[in-house]
Amino acid sequence: MSRRGRRRGLIDNADEQNPLTGVANLFDIAMVFSVALLVALVMSYQLPELLNPTEDITIVKNPGQKDMKVIIKEEGRPIEVLNMTDQIGGGTGEALGTAYRLANGQVVYVPSDGENESIG
Repeated sequence: MSRRGRRRGLIDNADEQNPLTGVANLFDIAMVFSVALLVALVMSYQLPELLNPTEDITIVKNPGQKDMKVIIKEEGRPIEVLNMTDQIGGGTGEALGTAYRLANGQVVYVPSDGENESIG
């Protein structure tokens, strides 16, 4: 038998003896698929800022509702989720006036007429 024949036989036997040879490729494919799925999910919500670690972002879910949530992502800090309660979203104070949004998108502030309207 020639040298080439013996070397091929050794290489073929080595591949047959390692049962994890095919699993390594499956793991690589699964990792690529999971990263692609994560990027597609972020892009579908139109929030590519979530992938940028240096950018701060605040998201308000269900604004004005009882189950409103505020999601805060700041650089170097863990993502924080605030569920609105009377202690977080409420407070006491004095109303200073009213703001109105016009049809063209402009916001107009009208100060109160001097009466003390307390909140809370």
